[in-house]
Amino acid sequence: MRTVMVLATGGTIATRSKATGGAVARASGAELVERLAAADGVRVQVDDVFRIGSYLMTLERMRTLALRAQEHLREEDVAGLVITHGTDTAEETALFLDLFLHDERPVVLTGAQRPADAPDSDGPRNLSDAVTVAAQPSSRGLGTLIVFDGSVFAAGGTRKSHTTASSTFASPDGGLLGWVRGGTVHLSQASRPRLRLDLAAMDPSRARVDIVACYPGADATALRAFAAAGARGIVLEATGAGNANTEICEAVSELTASGVVVATSTRVAAGPVASIYGNGGGADLLAAGAVPTGVLRPPQARVLLAALLGVHADPRAVREALAAYTTG
Repeated sequence: MRTVMVLATGGTIATRSKATGGAVARASGAELVERLAAADGVRVQVDDVFRIGSYLMTLERMRTLALRAQEHLREEDVAGLVITHGTDTAEETALFLDLFLHDERPVVLTGAQRPADAPDSDGPRNLSDAVTVAAQPSSRGLGTLIVFDGSVFAAGGTRKSHTTASSTFASPDGGLLGWVRGGTVHLSQASRPRLRLDLAAMDPSRARVDIVACYPGADATALRAFAAAGARGIVLEATGAGNANTEICEAVSELTASGVVVATSTRVAAGPVASIYGNGGGADLLAAGAVPTGVLRPPQARVLLAALLGVHADPRAVREALAAYTTG
């Protein structure tokens, strides 16, 4: 008998409406699992870790969740883990777990876009699919996955693409890893190289990373303010292929020299960051010391940078690891 452990953290899949208005995460993991149809040869167990909306997730909570996941993966009879999670920040938690959990057994995030007390809630189907993927031997070695609306995604590069649609997750640059239909898992891609960080060495208190938006006429006020507030890393949500302006480039050069690690992402939905333009563009940002983050969008670029800063004290080591991950 294969065991799949469900770690419940809240999110819309656990949300029920309050009489006073507004929906909150109220359902326990056991309540979610009791609606599952029994799967042949699979036993499902539950661990309630949090009961929050994922807009309340923090690096500290991600680390707590990862530590709890590590505990369950020490149990030999556990075939895989499922984590129920809100969709708002599932992409961040998925990447964090992918960086710090090194077991070959699958770790699968899922959730819902419609509340648990909605008559057409998508939670039960998503949870059933996630359990199926977590119990599947062919899912081993793929790292942390997101399973939603019948689709299977790798953690890196996947993001929420619609505020309310049931098919909210997308990976514009990497595409699907596979899909789930009728209780059968179809995987079309093989395992991939992964960065493996030491969770025991991760200190969230030294991993403040903020995101700064670039837009027409933007100045360096936010960059300098975040650095003054203690940020050790900053992600630029740049325009186009990764462009800013000369004032921001000058500030990036100053901050990099002072030991702050600056990474460049983009506000564009798809495509990699590229160092093409001068006069404050991506080529100048690169020359100023900013590190391009490939196809990672700002939320995941921030988690990656924070994870590296939490593990490494030396900014140079962080910059090198960041560049290796996003170009490898």
